[in-house]
Amino acid sequence: MKPFGLMAAASLALATFVPTVPALAQVGTPSAVPAKSVTATSPDGSLVLTVAIDNDSRPVWSLSRKGKLLIAPSKLGFILTDGLNLVRGFTILGSQTASADSTWEQPWGERRFVRDHHNEVLVRLQQSPQQGGRLMNIRFRLFDDGIGFRYEMPQQSGLKTMHIADETTEFSIAPKGTAWWIPGGEWNRYEQVYQKTPIDAVSTAHTPITMRLDDGTHLAFHEAALVDYSGYWFKRADGQLFRTTLSPGSGGARVVRDLPFDTPWRTIRIADSAAGLVENDLELNLNEPNKLGDVSWVHPVRYIGIWWGMIRGDWTWAEGPRHGATTARTKQYMDFAAAHGFRGVLVEGWNRGWNGDWFGHGDEFSFTQATPDFDLDAVTKYGAKKGVHLIGHHETGGNIANYERHLEEAMALYQQHGVEVVKTGYVADGGGIIADSDRAGDPAGPLRMEWHDGQRQVEHHLAVVEAAARHHIAIDAHEPVKDTGLRRTYPNWVSREGARGMEYNAWGAFANGPDHEPTLVYTRMLSGPMDFTPGVLSLEGADHAPLASTLAKQLGLYLAIYSPIEMAADFIENLKAHPREMAFIEHVPTDWAESHLIAGEVGDYAIFARKDRNSEEWFVGGVNDASARDLTLTFDFLPAGKRYRMSVWKDGAGATYLTDARHRIAYDTVTIAKGDTYPLWLAPGGGAAMRLVPVD
Repeated sequence: MKPFGLMAAASLALATFVPTVPALAQVGTPSAVPAKSVTATSPDGSLVLTVAIDNDSRPVWSLSRKGKLLIAPSKLGFILTDGLNLVRGFTILGSQTASADSTWEQPWGERRFVRDHHNEVLVRLQQSPQQGGRLMNIRFRLFDDGIGFRYEMPQQSGLKTMHIADETTEFSIAPKGTAWWIPGGEWNRYEQVYQKTPIDAVSTAHTPITMRLDDGTHLAFHEAALVDYSGYWFKRADGQLFRTTLSPGSGGARVVRDLPFDTPWRTIRIADSAAGLVENDLELNLNEPNKLGDVSWVHPVRYIGIWWGMIRGDWTWAEGPRHGATTARTKQYMDFAAAHGFRGVLVEGWNRGWNGDWFGHGDEFSFTQATPDFDLDAVTKYGAKKGVHLIGHHETGGNIANYERHLEEAMALYQQHGVEVVKTGYVADGGGIIADSDRAGDPAGPLRMEWHDGQRQVEHHLAVVEAAARHHIAIDAHEPVKDTGLRRTYPNWVSREGARGMEYNAWGAFANGPDHEPTLVYTRMLSGPMDFTPGVLSLEGADHAPLASTLAKQLGLYLAIYSPIEMAADFIENLKAHPREMAFIEHVPTDWAESHLIAGEVGDYAIFARKDRNSEEWFVGGVNDASARDLTLTFDFLPAGKRYRMSVWKDGAGATYLTDARHRIAYDTVTIAKGDTYPLWLAPGGGAAMRLVPVD
């Protein structure tokens, strides 16, 4: 696997913008007389934004698409805990407009180059003297395939710090339609099964929340650049009127910020098709460019791990006769990794602190002291001789106060031992994060609990990413705050969990359901990479519990659920038992030059075509729901004049996730070129994977 090394440090520091059309500076000027409304359009004119003041002197916004109302007039503003709200008494002082069209390069990702083409309007508002005379700006960016807007609070007299109880940001969705969503604010964070309901049956949802309107328009509501602020939940107020509601904090205010500051962007992806939602870089474009400089030390990686055995209950994280993380077992896994081209081996439970009741408090975790049967120095030296790196693990039990006290020395220790990626964990129920506590030294000390997606935890995750960057380490966060595109600004934030992952399949028959992964593609995956941990080729959890998957689907997951770090999650004995499937896993890349959804519908199925960034090879495949279906794949994405030898792994005749026929798999080899077609049958709970190697 090649390191990135695509750009010089100086170029990376400036995000390597490659203009395709010269970016325009400010082209509008503040109006001399207060305006009653402001309008703006997307570059192709299909989206029309209107910002106005309603009859109650409240700022409102609305959006039309192709001449049809999409978002009816919706309110904007803040509720404060310590003063008059920023809701009424506003006038529009003026507005400023700008446009940009540039292309920038990702150091890793679903595609190498990203185009940022938008029109922008900054609307400047002020409250009446009776309401305090306070200033509030709102910046809107309109793309052809979506919109983002944020509040920008300028420095001003009489308002030094804002104590925000909540936002009054609204989204009044005009047309009817269907929504795919998970509940927001529940005990199990984002690890829920997605529901499919009418839009007006949604209660409170996490974002991204995806909708398909009755006219076929696709929407996805989310946010971008979540920094030093609470994540928001998408809460239905009435009918199809939704409001942001900020994740709570331990104090009265959900967010506390000194002025000046900008909020995260509130975003809507908009497309005519499911593919238009997926092939959309809205949130990435609304994040700041890379702040880390040269990130050639970040490596896309395939890995295996001492993990599935603990998840199933065969081994333990705690010390004892069934302890998973031993020196001998780690060396065994490193041998397998070296033989099959894996760069990393994840080891969980190597450190002290697992023996007690760690769930939800984690007071006793050490991040530098190993258990007696694990020799950190020995295993990392052993792996180094084979080109295999330990993937580190920091479980906190939700005790970020304890973790932060030891964060710097823990990252320094890992750097000393050649660790390139750290998986962090925050296992705790709901709002169970211990944020500030002296309990590690004083059991009677103060204890402060925070939500997983509240402002304090958002700050914590970024502090971990920045500390890791100082030691040239990448972060894969589990039980995280949702992804909002910050991988652009901090390219060492390579992946997250943030959804119901593979581990649930170890705990019950068909625990995730056959339509879970085809739904993730169009919901959770719109936010960014997910460490889903595919590759359970045995198709068995604990006590032989069956997965809602065929063998071919386990391979298709490597193309459907994107991450620059990809695991083969099964026991190495089970991986060895499937040499033909391992032939695919060994070669599938984790870094792409191009990615296209060539067939799929929300919640039903998803077939991708992805081009390797480091070769001329293409890979095609994906996943299906519970309904068998016949597809005809068209290979229009291939370059003209080239032929490819295509190796195919697909569902065998009669395969279904419901019986032992889930193990049936078929193989094919054909020659394919641009414009050719290939018939593909997908089994219930099935999938497919294809490798295309140029032959001329």
